[in-house]
Amino acid sequence: MIRTPLRPLARILEARNRGENPDAIERENIRLRHEDMRDRARRRAEGRLLVLAVMFFAAFGVVGGRMAVLASTEPAEPRTSVAGAQIQAQRADIVDREGRILATNFDTHSLYAQPQQMVDPENAAEKLAAIFPDLEREELLKDFTGKRKFLWIKRKLSPEQKQAVHDIGEPGLLFGPREMRLYPNGKLAAHVLGGAGFGREGVHAAEVIGVAGIERFYDERLRDPARAHEPLTLSLDLSVQAAMERVLYGGMKIMNAKGAAGILMDVHTGEVVAVASLPDFDPNDRPAPPVSGRPGDSPLFNRAVQGVYELGSTFKVFAVAQALELGLVSPSTMIDTTSPMTWGRFRIRDFHNYGPELSVTKVIVKSSNVGTARMAMEIGGTRQRAFLEKLGFMEPSPLEISEASRSKPLLPKNWSELSTMTISYGHGLSTTPMHLAAGYATIANGGRRVTPTLLRSPDAEPGERVISAQTSAAMRKMLREVVSEGTASLGEVEGYAVGGKTGTADKPKENGGGYYKDKVIATFASMFPAHDPKYVLVVTLDEPVETSGDQPRRTAGWTAVPIAAEIIRRVAPLMGLRPEIEPGELADIRQTSN
Repeated sequence: MIRTPLRPLARILEARNRGENPDAIERENIRLRHEDMRDRARRRAEGRLLVLAVMFFAAFGVVGGRMAVLASTEPAEPRTSVAGAQIQAQRADIVDREGRILATNFDTHSLYAQPQQMVDPENAAEKLAAIFPDLEREELLKDFTGKRKFLWIKRKLSPEQKQAVHDIGEPGLLFGPREMRLYPNGKLAAHVLGGAGFGREGVHAAEVIGVAGIERFYDERLRDPARAHEPLTLSLDLSVQAAMERVLYGGMKIMNAKGAAGILMDVHTGEVVAVASLPDFDPNDRPAPPVSGRPGDSPLFNRAVQGVYELGSTFKVFAVAQALELGLVSPSTMIDTTSPMTWGRFRIRDFHNYGPELSVTKVIVKSSNVGTARMAMEIGGTRQRAFLEKLGFMEPSPLEISEASRSKPLLPKNWSELSTMTISYGHGLSTTPMHLAAGYATIANGGRRVTPTLLRSPDAEPGERVISAQTSAAMRKMLREVVSEGTASLGEVEGYAVGGKTGTADKPKENGGGYYKDKVIATFASMFPAHDPKYVLVVTLDEPVETSGDQPRRTAGWTAVPIAAEIIRRVAPLMGLRPEIEPGELADIRQTSN
């Protein structure tokens, strides 16, 4: 900085020459210097004030903006959440094999209250109790007049309910957007779909999560935003499912059964075309799990995959198939059926006395326990167990619903010779109807193991070979005779050549100690058409009693069989199966001379 001298020599000399006082020049320069210093100080102070004003203005702008945002935001209860995590409500649709909707999403609203903003809490409580009968007026009024600042009233509202609440005109009652899971077919396929509920919730969104069935099994897949546009396609056929459920429900009522299950499966791919368990529920309003009593009495209980039962004489098919496969017998081999058969202190009897011997075919047709037990003794426990393991009877069903993995078959602790005999005719080993359907599909399709699935899979690879095609053909012929002239004669459906096997097993007591004498599990496992099977149908009834005659009848031939026949009669045309004349046995052809 260059300072101007207070007494510049040139001006001093000039002033002296003119006779002026040189001190006046110094005073003037001092004045100018002070004025310059004052101006610079003022400009510096003004600049600092301007910067400070800008900073204060920016700070107050941020605070004011934040206050405005908070004032316009709907309040929510505090909740723990992962930093940066967003509630993802979008969920993919579930459709049947024809693309028809089984589960989808529906935009609705939730209802919550801010009691501090209410004008007339008493009127609001009274009107809400009238709109929602499950709400108590006194409880609402207590919450509205208490210290709470936020209160959930309803997580889901119908459009009519929303309008009714809106008409109350209470500013403290507010709505939040919601996306909920909708099952447009109500109870149809309820146990397959399972249901969904809310996970993390806020006033603007709620996380929809699967709580049971296929919704839970494929929860991550259905919630994946990258695949939200891609529906999950099931193997179910909506029309077939509806027909089977209707017939099964009517049959359950006619036969006075406490429960029923039905499974329709493709014998080649393992696709489950229809599966039902009764009683059922509406997944739109899924009931709470039972806290007392037996789980099997709850409508949530899926008898098709959770019902672990002794399935009686339906198991005889596997013992005979293995004996044929091992070359121990042929269909015409005569088996000793002298009844009772004694093993130690135990006696094995037939339902009727069939005489001293029956052919292997007649053992199946007449359902002889003794004849099957004798073949099982020839097979032996080790080979029997290995064969049943190949059929999938030792592990939980791989079906794609969450309940299936928790239902493991009940095996004997000691697979003794007695166990080998009783298991051969369906006692001593408990399994599910889904296991049974897969086992019968293996017998029916030429001997390839079948893995049941709920997913559409037309190009499924054949499973490992369990029995030969020749054994499969022999078994199909025997099962056809069971219907045409044996214990399942009520299962005949004209044009569809039904083959199958009945099974009536005494129901074990819940706390052990033997079996009930008047309670059974009645099962009919069938295939159609028997000469070229396309589908397997299993129908199981829990404690059926047919009362049209003089005496109550509980066997599967009188209870499960006619229901299965009616199901086949209804669903076969829906699946494109035309009635046809059953091919007869080809006679021996001999060349003759002209």
